[in-house]
Amino acid sequence: MTQPGPARPNPPLTRRDRRRNRIMAMTALTTVWVLLWGTLSWANVISGVLVATVLLAVFPLPPVTFAGRFRPLPAARFLLRFNWDLVVASIHIAWLALRPRHTPRGAIIAVPLRVNTDLNLTLVGEALSLVPGSLILEADRATGTLYVHVIGVRTIEEVERFRRGVYELEARIVNAIGSPDEVRRLTDSYPAGPPQPVDQERVPT
Repeated sequence: MTQPGPARPNPPLTRRDRRRNRIMAMTALTTVWVLLWGTLSWANVISGVLVATVLLAVFPLPPVTFAGRFRPLPAARFLLRFNWDLVVASIHIAWLALRPRHTPRGAIIAVPLRVNTDLNLTLVGEALSLVPGSLILEADRATGTLYVHVIGVRTIEEVERFRRGVYELEARIVNAIGSPDEVRRLTDSYPAGPPQPVDQERVPT
């Protein structure tokens, strides 16, 4: 298995980098604000900008260098697949809820990501949590590992299938906005996760 090399220290941020990161943070916070209200309107956008400005002033974010680049085609592929996963997962959870005389089993699965950055850890975690049936319980920044609670997992084969799905999700996100170095890391072998789910009692071997 190919092991990633030691992480290189980030260069100091320039004024342009800090301004760009602040604009990206304000855009992301404003988008979340509008999504929470559920309506795209000038009032929600303006209030979202004001809220984002106050949050960044009172709770300044640590300096994070975004070295990636936006790629429209991979981003479109990610969005299409994400919407498809939402539909499939919703149908699956509905079937588990309506299935007679069936108790759904679950597991807590550890998934060490190949690209260990705060941004990748956050985006993959958010995407997983938005899909019905999976929820992030913990994110280990030191190792880049996500601990995910998954419903409807009964066998070790299903655990490994879920891990592969997370790696495929990570690849779609990195291909959409990652740096060339991060894209190259996707060619590494999957990190060796625990042979058993964290919650072993609920998934039979």
